[in-house]
Amino acid sequence: MPTAEEARLNADRFRGFADIYDDVRPRLPVYAAKVIARYLGHAPGTVVDLGCGTGLSTLVWKGRCDTVIGVEPSEDMLAQARSRESAGVGFRQGYSHDTGLPNGCADAVVCSQSFHWMEPESTLREAGRLLKPGGVFAAVDYDWPPLCGWEAELAYQELRRQLKRAEEELPALRATFRRWEKEGHLANIRGSGRFRFVREVVFLNRETGSAERYRQLAMSEGGVQSLLKLDPDRILPCLQRIEQAAEKLPAGEFPLDFCYRMRIGIK
Repeated sequence: MPTAEEARLNADRFRGFADIYDDVRPRLPVYAAKVIARYLGHAPGTVVDLGCGTGLSTLVWKGRCDTVIGVEPSEDMLAQARSRESAGVGFRQGYSHDTGLPNGCADAVVCSQSFHWMEPESTLREAGRLLKPGGVFAAVDYDWPPLCGWEAELAYQELRRQLKRAEEELPALRATFRRWEKEGHLANIRGSGRFRFVREVVFLNRETGSAERYRQLAMSEGGVQSLLKLDPDRILPCLQRIEQAAEKLPAGEFPLDFCYRMRIGIK
């Protein structure tokens, strides 16, 4: 069970930039929804989207299930998500370990680019409580950065190296979040003992983007936003290199290929 402080910190990490996040982050790919339906053997009745953010990961389910419920702790993100409510699409404030939803209500529980911000044991216990027998749990994550051009990708890789270095060296930055590494997702799902079948699916999803979207992807990262507040001199040179590299990307719209890892458990 996460402490109340850990849960609050991770929710607060995404405060103040929901508009940027919503503009540039990828949506949950249709392929992921199709895989879940394939494992279920039918279209899901109810889907619960844990850590739904601004609702980008929730919208793919419209028309692919009867009801989808996005659960999000961050007030900023939730306000943006609620603007997307429609018939069969709803949102509520809650945590992955405490959704307030009834037992056995869901055919699928999905964490899209969010499971690493959740304490795994309590989240998987809650997912198991929500799922019907035969239901699907799926943690879907994309790798940073998307494929677009090696110089722009190299600049983004350097940004992420600097973020990791800053997390190791700055206690004040480490104190702003609690994260569980994605590399442990599959083992955590398997080790929970709640799922009779567990596997990983790797796939690519193509979206379109622009140089401006590539630049803003960096600004949609909670680590960048936190470091800009605490020690901007450490991160500004990396952001400037991304800016310079983005200028060499094609003009207008071009393909952005996001590489995904989807970890699945069948109850």
